[in-house]
Amino acid sequence: MANDTEEREWLVISVSTAGAAGSLRVQVWRKLRSLGAHYLQQSVCLLPARSEVVREVRRLVDRVHHHGGTARVLRMALTDPAEEQAVIAEFNTARDAEYAELLERLPELRQELANEHARGNATYAEVEESEADLDRFRTWLAKISARDYFAAPGGQAARDAVDQAATELAAFEEAALHAEAPEFNATGESTPRLRAVN
Repeated sequence: MANDTEEREWLVISVSTAGAAGSLRVQVWRKLRSLGAHYLQQSVCLLPARSEVVREVRRLVDRVHHHGGTARVLRMALTDPAEEQAVIAEFNTARDAEYAELLERLPELRQELANEHARGNATYAEVEESEADLDRFRTWLAKISARDYFAAPGGQAARDAVDQAATELAAFEEAALHAEAPEFNATGESTPRLRAVN
């Protein structure tokens, strides 16, 4: 958890990949996007100066220099509280858009589970496929959360929706267990089929 001092400090990052391999430009863009950088203008962006962010930015700058690009990182403080709140609001707007996209796609998984259950197609294969889908959503949510530095309002709804999908998948898996292996009882122990003979 970042302390208040870290939250009031910012990194201004300027990167140029002119003259370097084209792949470096893509690497820089991907890394800054994964960190949730807010672009002030082309090639200049802003990030909160939290320890984990500072570490990642240093690594990126080293990579840029190593591959022939140029980069500069400056620490700064936003002395106008209203301006800082506006910047934080822009970060939160970007994260909320990402959470909204996840929420827009998640109902497909939940609807698929409901459809397969209604068709009586609760099978292990469907469980495996749905688990893989749910893992992708969890990974996606974790990536957004990692760059959600200021607790964007949409985060809780996204977490709740993924948890709800996990609950529905658990119920679907239980239905698949009963359909494909009815000899297992609720405790997961095999029900004896033969009576012991004295």
